[in-house]
Amino acid sequence: MAAALPAPSAPPAAAWSLTATAAGWCGRFQAMASPCEVLVEDLGRADASRLIGLAHAEALRIEHKFSRYRDDSVVARLHAARGRPVQVDDETARLLDFAAQCHAASGGRFDVTSGVLRRAWRFDGGDALPAPALVERLRRSIGWQHVRWDRPWLTLPEDMEIDLGGIGKEYAVDRVLALLQAETAAPLLVNFGGDLAVSGPRHDGSAWAVGIEDPARGLPPQADAAVLPPAGVLAVAAGALATSGDARRFLLKDGIRYGHILDPRTGWPVRGAPRSVTVAAPTCTEAGVLATMAMLQGPGARRWLAMQGSPNWIVDE
Repeated sequence: MAAALPAPSAPPAAAWSLTATAAGWCGRFQAMASPCEVLVEDLGRADASRLIGLAHAEALRIEHKFSRYRDDSVVARLHAARGRPVQVDDETARLLDFAAQCHAASGGRFDVTSGVLRRAWRFDGGDALPAPALVERLRRSIGWQHVRWDRPWLTLPEDMEIDLGGIGKEYAVDRVLALLQAETAAPLLVNFGGDLAVSGPRHDGSAWAVGIEDPARGLPPQADAAVLPPAGVLAVAAGALATSGDARRFLLKDGIRYGHILDPRTGWPVRGAPRSVTVAAPTCTEAGVLATMAMLQGPGARRWLAMQGSPNWIVDE
């Protein structure tokens, strides 16, 4: 899904940090409400610094372009059309094509029009459940099948919204990795909030060691999981990993935990799903969708993933 776009210029170094590692450098910054890091091996400080700047700029470009919170984003333009057709650019069209494929493959469970439910749900670790009447009213404004997508024209019904957050972060990982690979043959790992992709093995031929966050800790969204023992460690020599779960976004009411994965067909959290699902795939975008689709299966997540044939790591209660 990587788009052939011109490489952005690097932003000021103050926007990100660069620290030395045993084999190279680790750049860190914030984007898409997530801690982001890029590991670069076998390069000097100046080259690594330039690459981290490019990674940060590309992550911000994608965040700004597809944000539902900015009035100058593509998403805002679609919403402002109020039922009129809008012509979108090639990159946006590819994401919408992918969203349509995911909706069909999931039987309607993966739906990029379900973002309106954020008006009812606040997964902040508290115990405030929304009124069922509000959830039901919002649910009536969900359904990709009601959207007219005639590439490159999208007609979004006036009472509906598009939210690409379910694929945006993973897409950004793939874009950043492709951008950096065009600049260097050095080993790379791009990690945005636990969703990651690598360029290949490390400089010594070994796999990258990746820790899987322990969902039992119930960390708040901005907490640093790197200082805590992981639930497991996976070896990644190629491709990507993505995780979906309720470790950081949930509600707890009367002893019942409500994870943030919502079923667009009901407007309520999926019941009986694992605490987290991690999937390996050739791209982060693919891995992320598979992990989310598995969670949407509820108790059938493990069986569904086995049918897909994708390597995975599941953490249950």
